[in-house]
Amino acid sequence: MRAVHEVAWFRADGHDERMPLRRWLIVLPLLLLAVGCLDPKDRRPGLRLSGEVVTTPVDDWSFTQDHAEIYIETRTPYLIPHSVTIVCASLDGRLYVGARNPTQKRWVAYVARDPNVRLKIGDHVYERRLEQVGDPAEQEAVYRTYVAKYGWEVQPPAARPEMRYFRVLDRY
Repeated sequence: MRAVHEVAWFRADGHDERMPLRRWLIVLPLLLLAVGCLDPKDRRPGLRLSGEVVTTPVDDWSFTQDHAEIYIETRTPYLIPHSVTIVCASLDGRLYVGARNPTQKRWVAYVARDPNVRLKIGDHVYERRLEQVGDPAEQEAVYRTYVAKYGWEVQPPAARPEMRYFRVLDRY
């Protein structure tokens, strides 16, 4: 007698639904493939970013001023892509990304472990590397750029929420 392996779940009306394990072994990889390029939306994180990968260097990132939000993809410790929506600003042609309350953001911890990221701006994906901004004068200049771009109210440093800024660099 041959054993039939099945996966069972219950419908909302209480009826038992069963699917042979063999069929699950076909359906599950297809589902995973379908969500493999799941971009984030609002506060929902995503996986691998979809879009046309740009391989040429970018000398002037000022075009990002037209984008209120961009996406960043990092790698989790489990090597699974993790992407979220972030804000960005361009200062003197250089691109900066920031995290408000960075200790509460997983992507910031992932970048500390591996600074290689993918950024999606419009329909294009840029493979880049992040470097934390440590110079207080540069941090202030980036803050002022964010204030101008997003219409934030200028606040004295002591009244500002904690921010961590990263400079976007070529990966290679």
